[in-house]
Amino acid sequence: MALPALYLSPHPHSAHNAQVLVALEYGGQRARLVDTRRGASAGDVAGLPAIEAESGGHVWGGAAVSHLLAPAEMRGSCGEEAALVRQWTSYADIELLPIACASTFPAIGLLKHNKQAVDRAQVELRKTLRFLDDHLRLRTYLVGEKITLADVAVSCALLLPYQHVFNPEFRKPFVNANRWFETCVNQPEFRRALGEVKFCDGRPPTSEDKSTGELCRGAERAPVSAEGPGHEGGVQQPATAPAPVKKTAAQLKKEAAKREKMDKFLQKQEKMKEQQQKMPEKKPKVEKKEKKDLGVITYDIATPPGEKKDVSCPMPDSYSPQYVEASWYSWWEKQGFFKPEYGRSSRDLSEPNPKGLFMICIPSPPPNVTALVTTLGHFPDPCYPLLPPSRWHRMCGETTLWNPGCDHAGIATQVVVEKRLWRESRQTRHDLGRQRFIEQVWRWKHEKGDRIYHQLRRLGSSMDWDRACFTMDPKLSAAVEECKFVRLHDDVGHLPQHPVDKKELAGRTFLPVPNYVDKVEFGVLVSFAYKLEGSGEEVVVATTRIETMLGDTAVAVHPRDPRYQGLAGKFAVHPFCDRKLPIVFDEFVDMEFGTGAVKITPAHDQNDYEVGMRHGLQFVNIMDDNGYLINVPEPFLGMKRFDARKAVLAALTQKGLFKEVKDNPMVVPVCSRSKDIVEPLLKPQWYVRCSEMAKMASDAVRSGELRIIPDTHIKTWFSWMDNIRDWCISRQLWWGHQTPAYFITVNDPTVPAGEDADGRYWVSGRSMDVGRGKAAERFNVSPDLISLRQDEDVLDTWFSSGLFPFSIFGWPDQTEDFKIFYPGTLLETGHDILFFWVARMVMLGLKLTGKLPFKEVYLHAIVRDTHGRKMSKSLGNVIDPLDVIMGISLEGLHAQLLDSNLEPVEIERAQAGQKSDYPNGIPECGTDALRFALCAYTSQGRDINLDVNRVLGYRHFCNKLWNATRFALRGLAAGYQPQDTAQRSAQESLMDRWILSRLSHAVEACNHGLKLYDFPAVTTAIYNFWLYELCDVYLVSLTAVILFFTILCYFILYNTMYSRCCILCDWRDEELDRNVDFALSIIRTTRSLRADYNLTKTRAHCYLKCQDQATADMISPFSSYIQTLSSCMSVSVLVEENCPAGCAIGIASDRCSVHLLLKGLIDAEKEVTKLRNKQGEIEKQIAKLREKMSIADYSTKVPSKIQEMEAEKLRQSETEQQKVEEAMRNFEKML
Repeated sequence: MALPALYLSPHPHSAHNAQVLVALEYGGQRARLVDTRRGASAGDVAGLPAIEAESGGHVWGGAAVSHLLAPAEMRGSCGEEAALVRQWTSYADIELLPIACASTFPAIGLLKHNKQAVDRAQVELRKTLRFLDDHLRLRTYLVGEKITLADVAVSCALLLPYQHVFNPEFRKPFVNANRWFETCVNQPEFRRALGEVKFCDGRPPTSEDKSTGELCRGAERAPVSAEGPGHEGGVQQPATAPAPVKKTAAQLKKEAAKREKMDKFLQKQEKMKEQQQKMPEKKPKVEKKEKKDLGVITYDIATPPGEKKDVSCPMPDSYSPQYVEASWYSWWEKQGFFKPEYGRSSRDLSEPNPKGLFMICIPSPPPNVTALVTTLGHFPDPCYPLLPPSRWHRMCGETTLWNPGCDHAGIATQVVVEKRLWRESRQTRHDLGRQRFIEQVWRWKHEKGDRIYHQLRRLGSSMDWDRACFTMDPKLSAAVEECKFVRLHDDVGHLPQHPVDKKELAGRTFLPVPNYVDKVEFGVLVSFAYKLEGSGEEVVVATTRIETMLGDTAVAVHPRDPRYQGLAGKFAVHPFCDRKLPIVFDEFVDMEFGTGAVKITPAHDQNDYEVGMRHGLQFVNIMDDNGYLINVPEPFLGMKRFDARKAVLAALTQKGLFKEVKDNPMVVPVCSRSKDIVEPLLKPQWYVRCSEMAKMASDAVRSGELRIIPDTHIKTWFSWMDNIRDWCISRQLWWGHQTPAYFITVNDPTVPAGEDADGRYWVSGRSMDVGRGKAAERFNVSPDLISLRQDEDVLDTWFSSGLFPFSIFGWPDQTEDFKIFYPGTLLETGHDILFFWVARMVMLGLKLTGKLPFKEVYLHAIVRDTHGRKMSKSLGNVIDPLDVIMGISLEGLHAQLLDSNLEPVEIERAQAGQKSDYPNGIPECGTDALRFALCAYTSQGRDINLDVNRVLGYRHFCNKLWNATRFALRGLAAGYQPQDTAQRSAQESLMDRWILSRLSHAVEACNHGLKLYDFPAVTTAIYNFWLYELCDVYLVSLTAVILFFTILCYFILYNTMYSRCCILCDWRDEELDRNVDFALSIIRTTRSLRADYNLTKTRAHCYLKCQDQATADMISPFSSYIQTLSSCMSVSVLVEENCPAGCAIGIASDRCSVHLLLKGLIDAEKEVTKLRNKQGEIEKQIAKLREKMSIADYSTKVPSKIQEMEAEKLRQSETEQQKVEEAMRNFEKML
């Protein structure tokens, strides 16, 4: 089937071309590019760019074509978002693109320079950027949380100005708009479509700029004929173009219309120029001062640790996180606010609290001691503990405990310490020995481990620090030894479950591998032959790891493969040793892959292991733990595994057995800690049998006894639990809980010697003496004949952490804390460790205590960077929460990298990433803004693309709160003390009662959201109440405010401890809310009329025409507020009386219309002329749309989406026409 033709506009700088090509990249569709810029004909297409529709017609126009090509999610995820996307797209096309071209075309030589026109365009662009900057202050993208067609249209419209006009000085004030634009054009889809977008550097454009500054790469592609052989990026590209075709009558007519339109435009410009010359010279407009950055104010009053902060001094002029947050936390700790005993009349916690008990066992998962900092991306829980459940439950009077903890992170910590040891002393852990190396790890833990607790304190976490615990503490270690085995002895070849990154390769690739000078080749499939015993025949096999053929013990084929039916009972001969390889028949073989014959290496591949078990094959382990070859013939013995890869290939070639090497897409497992290539090895391992425990855990969720929030993760839970395998808990490490298992040697000739894989020769115990007693009893010998060797492996860190919910309370001892606080109430963690940690805590809790460890599991999203990438030190996109709180320069970020374990190449790459993402460093945002942002972000689902600028936006919100509070406090007498309980004075005005009612609604929304763990609902309720109801309405309507809003202190002000949002009085007044909403609709209508007629500084008389007396009586008490909030000269409420002539009319509701007296305030004749011109334009647009929609077969040939868009355009144009006609009638009455 032929690809649809995509016609580009011939204009070399067409933003519509760019828009379409970007949409094409996102949609992943293929099209045949017809580049009219190089002579190709567009036939009878009505407009360009255009694309062939399935029905045979054409869809034309940048917005329509991009709408057709883009995926559905880019058009808006819901009806409201789709409408916003259409509005932004229309705005870019109709308003933004013309001024962008007017500003840029003279600069690049496409239009004659007209200073007035350029200056006017520059002013409009500055207004546009200011509007975008304000809109994007708390947003990453224009609509929603992902790139949509709105972002594509607006960014493509701004491409030329950013490349040629917006010099650094011009761009400087618009931080948020610049960040958004840079984010868009650096998306992979944008880069593939447009190439690299270079920003204007301030120098005048050169001739080269003018000739090569085209907006899209489409210009660089070859023009296309109908039968082109090639394609690129989804756009087919033949090599030659057809000869130019004579223009059709329709095209000539269109060009004539364009020339006529241009002539009218030039005449209008000339007329305006003459009018300006006649007018007196105006004073140059004074530009508004750019918004000043919030400064850093420090709290300098000496406050001894643990003493209460002095707040009697005057509040600074602006909010500063350092000032607000200083000196509180140590006082909170000293007062015992975070202890479960706080607020209890009796210190005896065993007495039940009638208000209930709430317990979070640890910050989830326990932060580890692997590095200097915990980041926002690596298990973002150090910030998610700032989500408010513990404080809210404590405020409600419940006995509340949040028990901090820290795990030892066996693999990660050992890797970090080994790297540091090598960097500082060129020693390995084997040089030190096990005991001395573990001492080094403890030294690291004491140096770095407390840093994480410092982060949590700095973030305001309300934990009981006296109960802090560590998995290697004696109390928790005793619990590990007690439960060490729900014991299994299972000699299974198994790859320990280290964290593994899967690197996908498209084909032949050379990757760096630790301890190898040269990069190692991956992504190839090597074919070689095995000779069959007793004949000259051979069987060809293929492998991606040629060195493992030294451990082959069979060749497998499919039992129904006709090519190999004659090989039953035969053997292949190994070329490098005297091993015979049986030909086995197994259905796991894919007949279509390669030759259909597969080499079997049971000791070094999981699938091969299972084949080996089914067919009773020999297991030959050819590698030791350090990757050196063992149990192989010379010359391969002792070689490193990837050196052996080359040697084996050379030896096979020499013997004439090598066949070919070809590219092979594959996934390479890379250890996320050491960056080494993971190799499967056959090792005896300790396993935990999980089937019974998993069924119990699965049933707990099915019965509702255990609740997983959000419930979208329940399916994942059942998938893991219902298909679980036994859990390997052995780790070949030194740091961790050494496996309390001992291999038995019986010094008695009557007892045969055992092997490591024989479970009868292993015994476990709390100590070696206990183990020796068990061994003597098992073999019925005297204890002095028993020698024990402890297993050198350690237990999986997840095993130790899985006991946390009860080991922290002293289990297996039945301590008082265990009886009171176990089981806990809530576990909060990331969804990515639902199985690795949550499921294991549930299984171990049910097995060892008979109870669930908690009742609810709240799974939050994972924090990624602004571009959606996983946070990684080597990318330079890691964010330390303390850097967001306190701010840090770019140089400071670079310095942190130098103090890390990264290689020099990785440091260089990371510094480049930091410079790209944070060219000016990270601004100081404060704890409050970070906490609020993370709560608001949790609505995004599985992943959060964290934008520091959004966090900064919430710092500005804090500043607004601060200023409003200062305004309120100015109305209080000196020494004023608030009452202990919130109560009304019976002297409140209408607006006082209304704001108290709205406060009650906000409190209710917060309480409801907190109960359901719907944190975005809570932040939205607070943000909307404070900004849109309190500040925008209430404070504007008053001259002084005497009101305390404790709900806001709960989330924002740092002394959250004293707020009582959960027990505020119910001041709701539904009728008053409805009346104020009605009054606000009148205010909005009045403001809209003022904006329509540009009455920015002029106050007009306002008349409210009511349908009946009841409506008038309801509005009258609010007339003074309406006058203040809508900036009117006066407000008159009318029922029977007529409004004076010369009023503009706005409809507030079916019961009230707003009449704004304009007579004498504006030039009515001039306004009528403007409206008549606009009326003519609208009528042409309507006629054009109706003509298009009246074409025969329109309903069948034009895609339904396009029909909907054009019908919507027609409806909007007709509505606009009615408004224009009504406005003309009003103005004509004034003449």
